[in-house]
Amino acid sequence: MPQIFPEWTNRLPLFAAVLAAGGLIAGIGFFWYFGSPSFTDVGYRPKQPVDYSHKLHAGDLGLDCRYCHTAVEKAAFAGVPPTQTCMNCHKLVLPESEKLLKVRESWASGAPIEWVRIHDLPDYSYFDHSIHLDAGVGCESCHGNVAQMDRVMLTKPLSMGWCLDCHRNPDPQLRRPEEVTQMNWVPGPDHAEFVARHRTEKNIMPSEDCAACHR
Repeated sequence: MPQIFPEWTNRLPLFAAVLAAGGLIAGIGFFWYFGSPSFTDVGYRPKQPVDYSHKLHAGDLGLDCRYCHTAVEKAAFAGVPPTQTCMNCHKLVLPESEKLLKVRESWASGAPIEWVRIHDLPDYSYFDHSIHLDAGVGCESCHGNVAQMDRVMLTKPLSMGWCLDCHRNPDPQLRRPEEVTQMNWVPGPDHAEFVARHRTEKNIMPSEDCAACHR
């Protein structure tokens, strides 16, 4: 009796298994990348209520990060500067500028400017700015070169894997205390020697334990 199906149909289960496995791998890869913070979060640059330019203030004028973010060396949060900080200069500098209308309104009413937060970690994650700055991690390592940003943008994924990569090998990010706010920082020829000494002096041994960030 002749065969109903040709011989090549015997290989259909193998082809189906290969296609299913390939589809599964492709699906995992698709969601692993397109669902990751590197794709969904990096590049986030919301419009702020006031067009404050970090490029102008931190870049062209050379204002130190700590002039506005006063708590960054002693508290977990860097802090959003109050309107008083803006008015320290703008009582005299461009006091009638239309761009500063909301700043003057905030100053007159006492109501804070409603800045849109960009570097926003989940509530279940704990991050202490003061600990990282004291260890010698520069602002640029997490925030990018804000001195070149007219509008601040999220440049790092701030994911758990990204944090753990640094905890496992913090050496490339460690600087001298006077260099933590420096933008376009490049490690010097003695960086390895400095890091070895610095880690010993500061007892820098970043934890990889869950409880270090999830408290």
